[in-house]
Amino acid sequence: MFLSPRHAEIIQMAKDHGRVLVDNLATHFNVTPQTIRKDLNDLCDQRLLTRIHGGALFPSGIENMEYEARRKIAADEKEAIGRAAARLIPDNASLFINIGTTTEAVSKALLDHNGLMVITNNINVANRMRIYPTIEVVIAGGVVRGSDGGIVGEAAVDFIRQFKVDYAVIGASAIDHDGALLDFDFREVKVAQAIIANARHVILVSDRTKFERTAPVRIGHLSQVNTFITDRCEIPSIRRICEETEVRLIETAFE
Repeated sequence: MFLSPRHAEIIQMAKDHGRVLVDNLATHFNVTPQTIRKDLNDLCDQRLLTRIHGGALFPSGIENMEYEARRKIAADEKEAIGRAAARLIPDNASLFINIGTTTEAVSKALLDHNGLMVITNNINVANRMRIYPTIEVVIAGGVVRGSDGGIVGEAAVDFIRQFKVDYAVIGASAIDHDGALLDFDFREVKVAQAIIANARHVILVSDRTKFERTAPVRIGHLSQVNTFITDRCEIPSIRRICEETEVRLIETAFE
């Protein structure tokens, strides 16, 4: 497949950062936004990128993004979501934190809490929180995924089922407009389902780019969570589901 030098550079930038934005690319290449929109449409037609409002994502289809690329996507938004979630969790609470870059942002925001018991299948969360003497960290056993430090598999599911906690902080790789919560790894999904089933209050944390993605494995439905924290929700069907099923929707962009 032949790519022009500009197209090849756009692909590389999208691969490095997880996404590219029309305005930034127009400035970078010193061309008009209309030219960049045509570039992105061409690349999406070739299934090399996935179009979103104002830009494009890498990669397309059901491939998951590399962990460091995912961490960079909407980094400021994830920090704000993390802070909002941390404000809902009091001292001396027990909670699950599962795999994901946004759930990791929540763990970072919780470091000033006291008396927490954190059960996690995320090595990165455990490693960040273990050095704080006021937080007890319990880590699940199972298969460690080399790509992101997530612990998955039946052993992790069995471990999670031993607990009944006050809160669960979960993420999703994609949120369908019908409210389906989706992910890529069936083993990870089984752990997430066990976490949802064994928490009194489930907090879903996800930035708005997840509305533009798709993934093949169903975790559950938005109606199964108690609180949904995102930076901004512009999807009418999602807002309607939250209202009809009494899911508290928190949009950090408006706080």
